[in-house]
Amino acid sequence: MATLLLFCRIGLSEQKAKETLRNEALSALLAQAIEEAEAILGSAVDRATGTLLYNAATRLRDQQQLTFLVKYIATRGVTTDLQLSAGVEYIKNHRLDSIDSTNFERECGIGVVVTPEQIEEVVESAVTKYRNQIVLERYRFNMGVLMGDVRSKLKWADGKIVKNEVDLQVLNLLGPKTETDLEKKTKTPKKAPKITTEGKEESSNNDHLNLHSTTILEQLRGEAIKFHRPGENFKTDGYVVTDNTMDLLQKHLEITGGQVRTRFPPEPNGILHIGHAKAINFNFGYARANNGICFLRYDDTNPEKEEEKYFRGIIEMVEWLGYKPYKVTHASDYFDQLYDWAVELIKRDKAYICHQKVDEIKGHNPPPSPWRDRPVQESLLLFEEMRKGMFAEGEVTLRMKMIMEDGKMDPVAYRIKYTAHHRTGNKWCIYPTYDYTHCLCDSIEHITHSLCTKEFQARRSSYYWLCNALDVYCPVQWEYGRLNLQYTVVSKRKIIKLVEAEAVRDWDDPRLFTLTALRRRGFPPEAINNFCAKVGVTVAQTTMAPHLLESCVRDVLNDTAPRAMAVLEPLRVSIINFSSDQPLEVPVPNFPADESKGFHTVLISPTIYIEQSDFREVMEKGYKRLTPEQPVGLRHAGYVISIQTVIKPCLADPHSRL
Repeated sequence: MATLLLFCRIGLSEQKAKETLRNEALSALLAQAIEEAEAILGSAVDRATGTLLYNAATRLRDQQQLTFLVKYIATRGVTTDLQLSAGVEYIKNHRLDSIDSTNFERECGIGVVVTPEQIEEVVESAVTKYRNQIVLERYRFNMGVLMGDVRSKLKWADGKIVKNEVDLQVLNLLGPKTETDLEKKTKTPKKAPKITTEGKEESSNNDHLNLHSTTILEQLRGEAIKFHRPGENFKTDGYVVTDNTMDLLQKHLEITGGQVRTRFPPEPNGILHIGHAKAINFNFGYARANNGICFLRYDDTNPEKEEEKYFRGIIEMVEWLGYKPYKVTHASDYFDQLYDWAVELIKRDKAYICHQKVDEIKGHNPPPSPWRDRPVQESLLLFEEMRKGMFAEGEVTLRMKMIMEDGKMDPVAYRIKYTAHHRTGNKWCIYPTYDYTHCLCDSIEHITHSLCTKEFQARRSSYYWLCNALDVYCPVQWEYGRLNLQYTVVSKRKIIKLVEAEAVRDWDDPRLFTLTALRRRGFPPEAINNFCAKVGVTVAQTTMAPHLLESCVRDVLNDTAPRAMAVLEPLRVSIINFSSDQPLEVPVPNFPADESKGFHTVLISPTIYIEQSDFREVMEKGYKRLTPEQPVGLRHAGYVISIQTVIKPCLADPHSRL
């Protein structure tokens, strides 16, 4: 209650204060910042200062960095949000112990005074510059152009004062608004798309689809996506900096040479589906777009569900989509190192052996473990006994002493499974969990960008905590939205149930949207990659309709699949006035949209076959095909046919005849 009142006192609304309290980390930072500011001021902070403190706490998650900035806020050095943004950016881009106060103050505009006379002079210059255009467009002129022009010359000027001066000088130039100025601007009707000679819509430069037609590489290259540069992990929001961070980053750069490194880490417990295609394109695509490398790492820490066919199927699909891993690795490659680190974690009193059952620690609010404070030597002895197989499955686990972002306490690091591993055999009966394995394998491989889907955001805190607890290189975890499709199942857990229940033939059943099923249906890999590019690199979860994927397939096949004609439900047509006794050869383009790709020949004779659906004996409104009242043309042949007689089918002749 006291903290709620404190947050309301600095200017937060009651609702905003309650929302802030739900975030324990932010609440602690903000409360500490207020306490430090009031200690400097010697009195309570006012609302303006409180707003700056709140904004600083939300942007800087490191307590030492925040303390550095609070000093300038409390002493009125930083007084505007513009200065605050500059200060936050400067702090993120520099090591705190190497910040030069003079440079910092210059970059943040601390001590800079912009007089009203300066603002008036610069605004007058901007109005003169755009005078003719302002007079022509009057109040429909984009005043943001004037504001931007002034801001470029007076970076630290107060925005409200600049806006008032702009409004005043424009009013002096144009006078009060007239009735014409007050009229709403009529919307320009959207022009109908132009149709080219090939029957395609001609796209404009502003076409929405055209904006999304950029390849995945173009979306991921360089500054197109706001990721950190290799070695600049500490500039990322939420990244935890320790006393050893900079030394570890320096060693990391010496090993990688500043190269981008990503990884695609699937579990080999099923076949990849369309959602994995986005992950493959993102991880391999980001590395390729930035001259980096991408590992294919199998997360083989659950031997009960892993099969050799899944290992083969995963790399086959990665290569089918056009990507080649820099190196194929397995989490099991590092089992010895992971075990040694687990021992070290216990020695540092950051992990313990727990006897709670699996059902007891499920969910987000399990009871605290009564064994959390057991002696280090006791946990070391029990962990060694776990490895030797002296406990039953589920009897004991190794848990880490930390709280995750979603509030889950002490995630499991190791559990017992008496199942032979496909690579290590019976060497191990204890296996690490995802929460323990993932970040440490990334550290071993010196991954620069650990890209994963949004549901793993709650594990980001454990990712950073574990690397820092062991004083090893800590990569940066970035989350993106997963890709789902409507009207289908893309969960491996659900698909395997369908396979086991024999509701589908196997993982490549054409009704599924696994990558093997799509390949079996004839979907080209280029179409799947194009679909991922159109979906784009989004943070929000994306649910798309299947027809959008099918549209990408048609686009690729239009350019790659030569046309052929076939009649599935034939209806015989006899042409009574055919101009020749011999069949005629008709040239048909292999690609109707591009005749330069060649032709093939189709024979036309007095007897031809059309689809039954292309004829109706009774004319219906909107029907554009052959009827007794409506003739049609034969494509490519140049002939127009009309009905003279309709002969009904009989039992002896399965085909109709016209």
